[in-house]
Amino acid sequence: MIRGAGGTNGGLGRFFIGFIMMCSGLYLLLQSITVSTGFGIGMHLFGFSLFGMNVGITSGMVMFPFIFGIGMIFYNARNYFGWLLAAGSIAAMIFGVIASTHFMLRTLTAYELITILVLSFGGLGLFLSSLRKVETKADESSSQ
Repeated sequence: MIRGAGGTNGGLGRFFIGFIMMCSGLYLLLQSITVSTGFGIGMHLFGFSLFGMNVGITSGMVMFPFIFGIGMIFYNARNYFGWLLAAGSIAAMIFGVIASTHFMLRTLTAYELITILVLSFGGLGLFLSSLRKVETKADESSSQ
């Protein structure tokens, strides 16, 4: 006996229609998002308050420990402090780039937004309902 999606008799048609709707809706949603970043040499990565003053650490400042760490590694490769400085600086730069990323939804008409939402969440509903077991009349009569 041939089973449907997920081994249930929920329906392959609902599965594929829901999957296509969900994928196209999510594609349109991701195409509507604008990603920008403020990462640069003079941009603040981190900030903290010190004795009532706001101090910001820029991406250029993160390069100083990295340079010293690399110098220490090349002088003595077994120097753990050099490895710590270099690895910590790289981690701080990666964290700074990720933290300074901004996501914005571009201007959409109401029709575009409603279409995206109906495709995404309607498709998700159809997709998930196809994985649910649907009882048929034959199943009910055989259980009695």
